[in-house]
Amino acid sequence: MIDTRELVDPQLLPFLDALPGGAVNRHTLPARRERSDALILAQLPDDLPVLVEEQYLSGPTGPASLRILKIQRHDLADKAPALLHCHGGGLVMGKPESSLPTLRHMAMTLGVVIVSVDYRLAPEAPYPAAIDDCYAALEWMHDNAKALRIDSQCIGVTGESAGGNLAAALCLMARDRAGPPIAYQNLVYPMLDDRADATDNPVVGQFCWTRESNRFAWNAYLGATAHDAVSPYAAPARESDYERLPPLYLSTGALDLFLDENIRFVQALAAAGVAVEVDIYPGAFHAFDVAPDADVSIRARARRLDAMRRAIDGVGD
Repeated sequence: MIDTRELVDPQLLPFLDALPGGAVNRHTLPARRERSDALILAQLPDDLPVLVEEQYLSGPTGPASLRILKIQRHDLADKAPALLHCHGGGLVMGKPESSLPTLRHMAMTLGVVIVSVDYRLAPEAPYPAAIDDCYAALEWMHDNAKALRIDSQCIGVTGESAGGNLAAALCLMARDRAGPPIAYQNLVYPMLDDRADATDNPVVGQFCWTRESNRFAWNAYLGATAHDAVSPYAAPARESDYERLPPLYLSTGALDLFLDENIRFVQALAAAGVAVEVDIYPGAFHAFDVAPDADVSIRARARRLDAMRRAIDGVGD
């Protein structure tokens, strides 16, 4: 048995030791959600001149039922690039606020208008609740581009972990429905395949997000469909046709449970003629980029921003 702790980047070890232990399951989920909320409240405000606005949109469950956070610079230019963000949390926990430090920095650095979706969570609201919420937000952004002062042809999608699932699924759904054009997809260790437990890679999935947590989250999200034919809109790795999708940037860690499925996803899109770029970080486990001071985390955050900047600059070329 390989001691995977020896493979962890030494600068990540203090962050790893501070993470909550044990798997996410139906018994621990309430406490994990409470811990997530507490971490949000503990975030220190920064001095970036960025506006964060809460709004309620008409969503799949009715008028003013879909909560979003809109993040933008105070000195926003007209026809600014836009970004739809889906937060992480295994589809069973999390809020847009959990990503606010990252999103505020993105908005300030790139001059983008960011809409982060407070999508419904499983198991209370299984598939397709989350993706339906995110698609409604995408349509709202496109239909209200003028009022939002954004370029309707330069809307990208991004997300971490479960949010990466939703961002990838949005690209499939928008293509299949001839919906709003998506300029690019920027996925960070995305949760793409409900069959991830099948990986025989012995060094992945030991830290932060384990096979047990992943199995619980997928069963919660898929609900009654868990043992039926799973839709690619629920698990994008199930898709058989990846043609005509937006350019992809994907980053993941070499110790992340999702490493193998992420690599297969990149390969499948490349084989379908989609422009792809991938970064794999040695010694990095799931959510490693949240560690504030580790060199590998700083590098990953910078590379993600750079990929977005290049994608935005390439729109219309």
